[in-house]
Parts: sequence; structure tokens; C-alpha cells
Amino acid sequence: MKHLLLLLLLPIFSQAQTPETRRYAIEVAGLRVGTMTATRQLPTPANPETISTLTSDVQVDILFYHLVIYYKVTNYMRGGQLRLSTVDARTNQGNFSSRTEWKNDHYDIVANQYKYKYKATETKPIRYTVTDMFFGEPTGQNRAFAEYFGDFFVVKPGKPNRYQAIRDGREDEYQYQNGQLVTLIKKNPLKNFIIRLL
Repeated sequence: MKHLLLLLLLPIFSQAQTPETRRYAIEVAGLRVGTMTATRQLPTPANPETISTLTSDVQVDILFYHLVIYYKVTNYMRGGQLRLSTVDARTNQGNFSSRTEWKNDHYDIVANQYKYKYKATETKPIRYTVTDMFFGEPTGQNRAFAEYFGDFFVVKPGKPNRYQAIRDGREDEYQYQNGQLVTLIKKNPLKNFIIRLL
């Protein structure tokens, strides 16, 4: 009888949960130019990995400035450690990618992005990423792995509920309300990109 009950309940326990989803508008100079969506699928008995995605779709046409970017970050975490991260980017300048993969005792990191190439190994487990910053404040985190670059942002608290992510002269500001990311300012020499929760 116990075995029959387990067989009947197995489909209920093995079904995937609905992923946690956050949707954002991307603005430049007050104009909406795209969208960003962050999703996180928590582990289940059938799949022990947390799978997070961050998808951005941007099209900007302002005077002589033309930009098309579609990118998707996919992270696989198991036991609180990043196992695999892929970034696929399609732009009006070409197609690019980054890959970070755990190989028993280290990560192989290869980033081939627009005007940026990086190859490295990392021996310390990666436990926190930029994508994670979309699902809660980075309390207690002093760095976040930037999947696109294959390198780390330094994370510093600023004003209450605000954090700066800094890497190689680049600075992003994350603003939270009740623990939820509501605004991300990606600082750019031409015009800042403002990402707002919808």
C-alpha cells in the first residue's frame, strides 16, 4: 500500500514549480528601448539545480546612435555553487558568447564579447552572480560574478537599499525596495541605461 501511494504522489512531487519571474523596462533618455526579464527555477527532487536566466532585448535609434542587443544569461547552480554559466549575445556588431564551467576543481572561463576577450581559470567556488542581484539585496556580498565578462564586480553598499557594482571603471547602481530590485542604473559615457521594475 505504501508503495502504491508513493507511485501516485510521485508525479506531484516531481513537477517543476513555476519559476520566479521579474520583468523590467529598459530606458535611455526617458525613452523605453527594451525589456529585461529575470527568472529563477528552484530545485526539485527531479532536478537538483537552480536555473536562473537573465534576458535582455534592446533596440536604440537616437540620431546617429544605433544599437541592437539581445543577450541571454543562463546559470546552473547546485549546492549553492555555480556549475555552468552561458551568455549568448546577438548585436548589430555580431554574435558573441561567454562560458564559465566548473571542471572538478576549477572553472574554465572564456568570454568573447564585443571589443572584449578574456580567458582565465578560477579555483574558488562562485556562489553569487550578477543575475542573483535581481532576486534580492546582496546583503553580506562583497563581490558578484559578472557572467558577461567572466570576472567579478566589487559590490559596495551605498545609501540605504542601494549598492554599487564596480569593475574596471564600469559602475552600476542597484536600488532595492522591500528586498526587491526596483531600479538598476547602468552607467554609460553616452547615456545611462535605466532598468525599472514593471
